[in-house]
Amino acid sequence: MEYKVSEKIQKKFDTLTKDAKVQKALQFMEDDQNEIIDRQIELTLIPAPTNHEQKKAARLLEMFKEEGLTDCHIDEYGNCVGIRKGTGGGKTVLVEGHMDTVFPLDTKLEIVREDGFIKCPGIVDDTRGCATVLSTIRALNAAGIETKGDIQFVGTVQEEGTGALKGMQYYVNHHPELDASISVDGPGFQEITYEATGIQTYEINFHGIGGHACGAFAKVANPIHAAGRAIAKISEIQVPKEPMTTFAVTTMQAGSFEAVHAIVPVAQIRFNFRSNSQEELEKLRKKIFDAIDEACKEETERWGMDTITYDVKHICDVNAGHQDAHAPIVEGAMAAAEYLGCEEPKLGNGGSTNCNRALEAGLPAVCLGMGADYDIHAHMLSEQFKVEGAYKGCQQTLLLALLCAGMDDVESIIEK
Repeated sequence: MEYKVSEKIQKKFDTLTKDAKVQKALQFMEDDQNEIIDRQIELTLIPAPTNHEQKKAARLLEMFKEEGLTDCHIDEYGNCVGIRKGTGGGKTVLVEGHMDTVFPLDTKLEIVREDGFIKCPGIVDDTRGCATVLSTIRALNAAGIETKGDIQFVGTVQEEGTGALKGMQYYVNHHPELDASISVDGPGFQEITYEATGIQTYEINFHGIGGHACGAFAKVANPIHAAGRAIAKISEIQVPKEPMTTFAVTTMQAGSFEAVHAIVPVAQIRFNFRSNSQEELEKLRKKIFDAIDEACKEETERWGMDTITYDVKHICDVNAGHQDAHAPIVEGAMAAAEYLGCEEPKLGNGGSTNCNRALEAGLPAVCLGMGADYDIHAHMLSEQFKVEGAYKGCQQTLLLALLCAGMDDVESIIEK
């Protein structure tokens, strides 16, 4: 079914884009593209794996100060913060990109320009998001735009992997004044993320006595066998296609090469499961842990000797979240995408982004991309950024931020 922006939101958007200063800001973003890419490259070359964002945060903080933001600081959790004050009477809006990447500290970071792309680990995810934040600040300043509401510009920490979006979680939970949130994280503006995929990740350690592979045979239960039984049972679990629900055992560790002739005392598995429905997420959790309980019982009963037990480490817990597909912030993002020439903007089927934490906190929120739809080779050493037309992602962020914060002639679309 074709998506249609409501007359109310479209009218506000049309008024916004007719403003001479807004047009000046949009043109500035196009003209300023090379400057922003230079800053993007500078930030990319600062290693910043999750939990090691300090150096990148320090440089981004300097950039915020250079652009004239107020109350520039690194907060208690490590997020880099700068405020652009409004004139009053509008809505307070968060615009953020995450600073961490998935690449280890010793990853070789080298810029390669090839066939219209800039290639380097972390050049897109999510350093381009941080660059978009900077571009938005620079365009507002260059055009002399005053918003009614404050805009809080933030480089967040601990988005990736075991970071579990905790930098964003900390920020939104400590800023009750926020009325809306815009995250920038992804390659294009064709797909707008407005729902949150719930995520749970666990580590399970199976415990037994252990012993010699031959001498202890039939005298002890085997933790590896228990783990294998659990994995087999988990692999047979059925999940619905809608709402989107997935699961995977992602790691298994036990023993060593040196102890190849031993029955191990401990075997470990890690697994991750996701759903766009919190209810389905909890159902799946029960099925998985039922499978683990059954596996331990079966391995214990198989030998009738010692008892296989297990302990649990909860690595990641992100709630699923939903908002109406026609929430004002979603319609505003769609209107901006259409205005900028996206032929078929669409709503994403959930996602694991900082938008999750904003929705969890009760904020209207979306996650936007960066301006062009192509394979960015995300989380790969060959990660690549397409230069042509990249400014359009910045323009979409600017337009939505203005719609949310409000201007003299345009009341905020946020109804909170």
